[in-house]
Amino acid sequence: MKRRKFLGASTLLPFLSASALGASLAENSRRSHIFEKTPNTGDGVFFYKPNNAWAADFIPLFANGAFQLFYLLDWRDPERFGEGTPWFRISTNDFVQFTDHGEMLPRGTKDEQDLYVFTGSAIQAKGQYHIFYTGHNPYLRQQGKPEQAVMHAVSDDMHVWKKYPEQKFFAPQDAYEKDDWRDPFVFWNEENQEYNMLTAARSKSGIPRRRGLTALSASKDLISWQTKEAFYAPGLYFTHECPDLFKMGEWWYLLFSEFTDLVRTRYRMGRSLKGPWIVPKRDDFDGHAFYAAKTASDGRKRYLFGWNPTRRDAKDNSTWDWGGNLVVHEIKQAKDGELLVNLPDTVKTAFGKNLPFEFTSKTPEASIDKEHVEINAIGAFGAALAGKMPKTCLIEAMVLFAQETKECGLMLRASDDMEQSYYIRLEPRNNKLAFDMWPRNRSEVTQMIELNRGIELTPGSPVHLQVIVDGNMGVAYINDAVAMNFRCYDFAEGNWGVYVSEGKATFKDIRISSL
Repeated sequence: MKRRKFLGASTLLPFLSASALGASLAENSRRSHIFEKTPNTGDGVFFYKPNNAWAADFIPLFANGAFQLFYLLDWRDPERFGEGTPWFRISTNDFVQFTDHGEMLPRGTKDEQDLYVFTGSAIQAKGQYHIFYTGHNPYLRQQGKPEQAVMHAVSDDMHVWKKYPEQKFFAPQDAYEKDDWRDPFVFWNEENQEYNMLTAARSKSGIPRRRGLTALSASKDLISWQTKEAFYAPGLYFTHECPDLFKMGEWWYLLFSEFTDLVRTRYRMGRSLKGPWIVPKRDDFDGHAFYAAKTASDGRKRYLFGWNPTRRDAKDNSTWDWGGNLVVHEIKQAKDGELLVNLPDTVKTAFGKNLPFEFTSKTPEASIDKEHVEINAIGAFGAALAGKMPKTCLIEAMVLFAQETKECGLMLRASDDMEQSYYIRLEPRNNKLAFDMWPRNRSEVTQMIELNRGIELTPGSPVHLQVIVDGNMGVAYINDAVAMNFRCYDFAEGNWGVYVSEGKATFKDIRISSL
């Protein structure tokens, strides 16, 4: 199944030869998910997760005046809770407070198709609510049966759901691999007057690691489906997981998640459902630590719902797990049609309690007044600390850096002597945002591996930096355009501050706040 492959393969990507990588991907595509107990500590209080469990793919639907967020629940403890993943549901109006509605779709048995109730979509149609989901059962493969199928459930009230196992829909085996047929996204095609379904599938021909595609099926009644020519098949990735589609203004946007290149949610844009699908200059929304994201709109704004994965054994730089905590970004459209993400207004409003702070210069290169911190560290390192950092907080600043500045940004949970710290790092020379720590536990890397984003950084142009930290996870936003999720386990507490390495920068409009 999907994100299981992402976890196994992605962590090996930097260290495998091409042949070994292919073998690893093949093995990952054939093994079932093994739940492993992970310490459930330091979770924080803001980013949602179920009690004593973790959340994976979120399936959003705006209905009854609220965002209804179905999600895959993972206990990571088969000895106590059994094998398989059910669907649960929460609802929210602000992405801060959530109402838990409990289990929606229970797991099947080892003899049924949907032992694992995996990702799909939820819609309102024909006077009812419909869920189309993936029924995944690795034991069926051993019987020569397809491991995955698209399945259907219906509800009158969104609380009680009836499954229709006789309607399960398998991959057409003349063109597609039978065990990769998942994550159905169903929508009404007004132009063709029919329901369409986008599905994560794999072609039976082509380079093995690049056979992934977005399949297309059609139906008039939401029961019988006919597969058509592939919707999008660029020959780039192992598979296109969790497809999503929406229109904003004059553009259509196709989303999918991939685990064979940079492990992230990507998008394409087109003027028509028939394409052509254009690859934007920056075709992702977040970094490695944000996956399986889908969107929903309340009619005014559109939001992106994904998850920040935990790390194995709750340690920095260890393997990424499958599932974690909910993260929500607001999506906005640039003038050229490309998409940007920013901190939702309701979340910023929730962090409304301003906290006192006082900067102290820790190096002679830093000068401080009431309005700003200026660090002149040409050929040197300069920093100022503002005091102990709360477990949960929002830090904001405007950063103005000079020409030839190598790096500058925020320090998080820094020790008093600044020997250890996390860094939210702007690299103007490389047009990059990175998350880093010191000391690193791997000497061959120059940042926390996989945690960086590309963004244009221009000397003299202010950079708006917002960072939420909550327990062992966080997310940084730059210029209301780019987001970067991260985890921070090893340093549980410390100071926050600002720094410059080999350059000059001024930090203004600094604020720290809590819930």
